Amino acid sequence: MRINDEAYRALGSAGLSSVAPSELAAGLRELLAWGLDQRGDVLVFSGYSGWAGEPPGRYEDRTVWECAVTKFHLEDRVPVHVDHVDAVPVISEQDQLVLLGQGTRFAMEVVRLARALADPVPIRCIVSVNSTNGTFRFHRARTGESLLMPDLDTYTDDKIVTVDSGPSSLGGTPW
Repeated sequence: MRINDEAYRALGSAGLSSVAPSELAAGLRELLAWGLDQRGDVLVFSGYSGWAGEPPGRYEDRTVWECAVTKFHLEDRVPVHVDHVDAVPVISEQDQLVLLGQGTRFAMEVVRLARALADPVPIRCIVSVNSTNGTFRFHRARTGESLLMPDLDTYTDDKIVTVDSGPSSLGGTPW
């Protein structure tokens, strides 16, 4: 697990509090119930309907394709309050921390699903929250491919947590 300075500062001395699997929001539990599917060299939620076509399609590579296909807004699946100011969503600091905690536990559960596949797949889950939204996405770990920049502190407007699972033979993070 990696965390950027923005997330660390926001969490303060409380640290990344552990959300038990049973405390996951119903919308996140629903996605977990779908499970994961390997489709050739890519990994998707089993509910994927094929809207992005065959990888990499119009995307740079398979990693970016997977991130586009697996991305969703946490606030759409976790009950938090979202205000709107001049049509721009606003999420309180407290609710950003709820999204970060829920998203991180969800990431751990997605890693568990990837490890439970007949042919376990190394993955990276990315949880990112800010004052307007929270997102979750994942991709298969591949040497030389990563959605993120190596230094998570480059992202100064977002609180970011990554949960990685995979052998060190991939060359460590960011692969």
